[in-house]
Amino acid sequence: MNGDLHVLLQILVMAAVTAVLRFLPFLMFRNGENRPGVISYLGTVMPYAVMGMLVVYCLKNVSLLTAPHGIPEAIALLAVAALHLWRRNTLLSIFGGTAVYMLLVQLIFV
Repeated sequence: MNGDLHVLLQILVMAAVTAVLRFLPFLMFRNGENRPGVISYLGTVMPYAVMGMLVVYCLKNVSLLTAPHGIPEAIALLAVAALHLWRRNTLLSIFGGTAVYMLLVQLIFV
């Protein structure tokens, strides 16, 4: 088999499997009545758990003992919290905090 065709077929299979896995829950639980309680529970708690894991992942390599002692990360966390309290918009909080952090590490804490 041609190498390019083989790669194309692999990509198509991966795309199909990804699409099926993404659409399957919506096909299985079209109306909310037959949804198991554990699925409803996970739907309410998972977004918060994922955000918590992302915070832990982002801060795992921060060293408080070496310069800049986690100051840019702390300022960015405060910016995220302030933006979220102000607008209650998750995307604005994430992008705003990322922008603040990037500005700090690129321009101030060089």
